[in-house]
Amino acid sequence: MSQVFEGYERQYCELSANLSKKITSATLLDGEHKKQKVSDIKGGLEDAEALIRKMDLEARSLPPSVKATLLVKLREYKTDLNNLKTEVKRITSSNANHAARDDLLESGMADTQMASADQRGRLLMSTERLNQSSDKIRESRRTMLETEELGVSILQDLSQQRQSLLHAHNSLHGVDDNISKSKKILTNMSRRMSRNKWIIGSIIAVLVIAIILILYFKLTH
Repeated sequence: MSQVFEGYERQYCELSANLSKKITSATLLDGEHKKQKVSDIKGGLEDAEALIRKMDLEARSLPPSVKATLLVKLREYKTDLNNLKTEVKRITSSNANHAARDDLLESGMADTQMASADQRGRLLMSTERLNQSSDKIRESRRTMLETEELGVSILQDLSQQRQSLLHAHNSLHGVDDNISKSKKILTNMSRRMSRNKWIIGSIIAVLVIAIILILYFKLTH
């Protein structure tokens, strides 16, 4: 929830409770004292209207999911303000006599004040529930951010591991190339050794034949 809206809301609730007390005390006054009290109450009503306009502007500037909830609360505050205005009109009516004011104080005013008190109680309960919901939303958002940070950390670790695997793969590829080259060299050496064996064997065979021929000629002559 918007902190700006919550600030206006607290100011309105305090002002509404104060106006309700002033209206109750004004019903017990007469003459100039009553006029001064009513004038003071009307000034408070103007301040309350200004706060409601500010809350309305703030609520309409917020995202739709939040705005809908705040507009519901705002309608309740507007109803509460209208009730306060009605109470002021009743105590300032020039056609009402002293007996009517007493009856109004004992019956209608008491009922109206009770209804207003009940309504303000409901408003405060609704405000408390919304504040609790806001706390849960903030907690969920904090958990989401922590999860996001953990996910980013895991991705960074996986990226580093991928780089390590690629480096190891390149190293193994280089080793495989060296092994292939070494294998070719050993194959060539083996071929040369085989060829040299045949050459040496041929030379030995020629020498043996030559020795045999020499001995034969010596023995026969």
